[in-house]
Amino acid sequence: MKKVLVTGGAGFIGSNLCDALLANDQYEVHCLDVFDDFYNPALKRNNILEALKSKNFFLHEGDIRNTTFLEKLFQQPFDIIVHLAARAGVRPSIEKPLLYEDVNIKGTINLLEKAKEKNIKQFVFAGSSSVYGINPNTPWSENDFVLKPISPYASTKVACELTGHSYSHLYGIRFISLRFFTVFGPRQRPDLAIHKFFKLIRQEKSIPFFGNGETSRDYTYVSDIVKGIIAAMHYDKSNYEIINLGNNRTINLNMLIAAIEKEAGKKAILEKLPDQPGDVPHTFADISKAKELLNYSPATTLEEGLTAFRKWFDQNYSA
Repeated sequence: MKKVLVTGGAGFIGSNLCDALLANDQYEVHCLDVFDDFYNPALKRNNILEALKSKNFFLHEGDIRNTTFLEKLFQQPFDIIVHLAARAGVRPSIEKPLLYEDVNIKGTINLLEKAKEKNIKQFVFAGSSSVYGINPNTPWSENDFVLKPISPYASTKVACELTGHSYSHLYGIRFISLRFFTVFGPRQRPDLAIHKFFKLIRQEKSIPFFGNGETSRDYTYVSDIVKGIIAAMHYDKSNYEIINLGNNRTINLNMLIAAIEKEAGKKAILEKLPDQPGDVPHTFADISKAKELLNYSPATTLEEGLTAFRKWFDQNYSA
């Protein structure tokens, strides 16, 4: 049985990953989360209610910046670190760049130091499509090394990838950065578009609609992302890789609103606003590398994913 440490394990992607790992008796899952105030911590605690019933699940509450806490945590051996914990969000990072640097970069270095000290050779990192910045060369390929991030959040993700390369080179840690493309599905954070739009439509409140509706995203369903993460946990062909995990299909904002209206059974009230600083106009993943190295094959359409999200929303959060 492999012991897996999942940082940010009570969050959106992390809790879905923990559930998938627990469904397989091969894993002892250790969830690390700080339950910070970025959004209501009660939502994250609700995410792990089922996981807490498993004998193979262990919850650790603490901060990845706290080296004393990490020293105690790493007294037990781990086989794999899946590092999903981060201060998230492009727009908030513009307001608090030092906080994002502290959590995302310092926290990642602290974990890499522990991997070095404890000889943990598999380190899977949550990268982000935001690192590509405004890049006209679509679909975005990992081979495009000229990254021009346009937000502090994106810059921290680039810095972590480069730091991971240093530790991989110096200490033989297998560092795999998975660049996620606009993940959605049950348990999605309430600040993200699909969750926010469903909530506002149900409340018959206006939706912030930035630009002309032609901005587009490569929406990727969370279970597809989780399959990619698990594949990366077992990847062993090289010691450093950067891999896109997307859906290889773009949906613009107008199309997204129409699909949500159809699923919610209500028309949206749109509040037209100018483009937001730090937001890129388009994201579009080339996933050929993920297919080759991880046998990654996203299977969930936007429409199927929205139905699954709406059912979760109705059951857990609409009140």
